[in-house]
Formats: sequence, structure tokens, C-alpha cells
Amino acid sequence: MSPRFPSSLTTRRLHLRRLHRADAQALCAYRSQPEVARYQSWTTYGPDDAARLLDDQQDRDIGTPGTWLQVAIVETSSGHLVGDCGLHCLEDEPQQFEIGITLAHDHHGKGYATEALECLLHYLFTTLSARRITATTDVLNEPAAALFRRLGFRQEAHHIEHRPYKGTLTSEFVFALLSREWTARSHSHQQP
Repeated sequence: MSPRFPSSLTTRRLHLRRLHRADAQALCAYRSQPEVARYQSWTTYGPDDAARLLDDQQDRDIGTPGTWLQVAIVETSSGHLVGDCGLHCLEDEPQQFEIGITLAHDHHGKGYATEALECLLHYLFTTLSARRITATTDVLNEPAAALFRRLGFRQEAHHIEHRPYKGTLTSEFVFALLSREWTARSHSHQQP
């Protein structure tokens, strides 16, 4: 049986929780922004898309091999949903996860992505005993690549013209972080 995602994980400015059906309007608002959709699998994002995602997520548990769990990123001071993180438990290796993040355009540049992902990495490595976490980004998405490097991920691959994407062939970076690397990084940041 897979563990349930906690009711809330908190950081200094955010709390992370499961998506609720009441999040539909906010999901549409930021996922439909062209700047947000640019490197995502969708081009447009409307109420039907939000309803499908929310229906799919209602009984989803974290750590179920082969599934994605979307986690809401909520700004504590306003109570507004400002983004979401995807956590994919790999089908053939349940101690490995793939992560992704979507953040409302007007909340870029505030450190929210770093704060949210640091919280999730801590949860995945310490509570769920993850062994390895990966992330894939379009090579043109420089802020995302910088984010993963800042979090201590190593670039493991650079796939050239890897797959068809929105009318072109996209090139991608694959990043990875091992549990032991996360532990070493965490200890080095705690030193005076």
C-alpha cells in the first residue's frame, strides 16, 4: 500500500498539499499563461483540462509505481494556489522519482520553486527513502535548468532533437540527484 501524501508540508512562505477540486479556476489561470505553457505538454489549458486532472488526482497516492501525483503549491500569506509540482514514482523502481514544477508567471523570480522543491526533496529522501530523483527540462528553459543545478542536481544527459514537441524536435537535459548527494549537500549547508 502506498503512503498518503501529508495534509500539508510547510516552508517559510509556502505550504504544499494535495490538489482539491476547488483549485480548478486557479489551475486554469496560471496553466493557461503562454509563459507557463511554453515548456509544458499543453498549449492551452481550460476548465475541462483542470477537471480531468483533478478527477485523476482524487484517489492518487504518492509512491504508487507508474503514477504521477500533482502537489499544490500555496502561498501561505495569501492562501492562493501559485503552482504545482509533479511527483512520478517510476514503475520499475519505486525508490526513484521524477519531479517537475509549474509556477504561475507572476510568481517567478521569488524563490518559490527552490523553496517548494527543497521541501519535496527532503520529504522524498527522508520520509519515503527515495534513492534517486530525476528531472527533465527543455534545453531552452534556462531558468528550470538553473533551478535544478541550484538544488544540487547533476546533469546526466543532453538529448539532441530528442522528441517531437509542438511542431519541432526538442532537445532536453536530464538531471539527477542521489540520496547520498542530497544528504552530503544538506550537511554542508548546515555547517557554520
